Amino acid sequence: MDPMAKTSTTTQGLRVAIERSGYYPALVAEAVEAAVGGEPIASYLVHQETTFDANEVRRHVTVLVLTDTRFIVSHTDEQAADGTSPTPYATTSTESVKLGRISSVVLSRVVANPEKYVPGTLPREVVLTIGWGAVSRLDLEPATCGDPNCEADHGYTGNSTADDLSLRVSEAGDGPETVRQALAFAQSLSEATADAGRR
Repeated sequence: MDPMAKTSTTTQGLRVAIERSGYYPALVAEAVEAAVGGEPIASYLVHQETTFDANEVRRHVTVLVLTDTRFIVSHTDEQAADGTSPTPYATTSTESVKLGRISSVVLSRVVANPEKYVPGTLPREVVLTIGWGAVSRLDLEPATCGDPNCEADHGYTGNSTADDLSLRVSEAGDGPETVRQALAFAQSLSEATADAGRR
C-alpha cells in the first residue's frame, strides 16, 4: 500500500472516530489537527467518558495520537455555568511529547476466566498508563527497622511513579472495537518509543 494513501486513511479514520464520539467534534478535531500539524499519523485512540459528579453528568474526551516523532494527547472537558461564565463552556488542551521523552508505557489487561484463556481473546478491559516525566506520584510511608520495640526515627521510604496519563477502556462500557484500538495504540507506542531509544 502506498504510504501516502495509508496516512490519508489514518487521518480520515481519526476524524471519523472524533465525529463518532459525538463530543464537540468540531472543537476536538480542530485542537488535535492543530497539534498534529502536517505530520503523518501512525496510530490514534479516541476515548469518550461520562462521569457522574454529585447531581451532574459530566463528559470528557481524550484523543491520543502517535506520529513518527511525537505522542500527542488532547483532552476536552465540559463545565457547567459558574461564577466565571454565565453559560456552559468547554476546555480543551493538547500536549505534544517527543517520543524520546516517554519513559514508560504500561498496559494492564483484565481477563475473565484466566484458566480458559485462549491467545488472541480480547481482554475485558485494559488500562493504558503512559509516563513522560510531567507528573509523578510519590507514595511515602514511615521506614522501620523490623524491631517492633524500636522507637527511633528511621525517616521515610517510598516509591516515585511516572503517572502522566492513565486511560481505562472496557468492553462493557466502550465496546470491543475501542478495546482493540487501545491494544493496537499501546503496541504502536511501545514500538515507537523503543525505536526512539535506539536512535
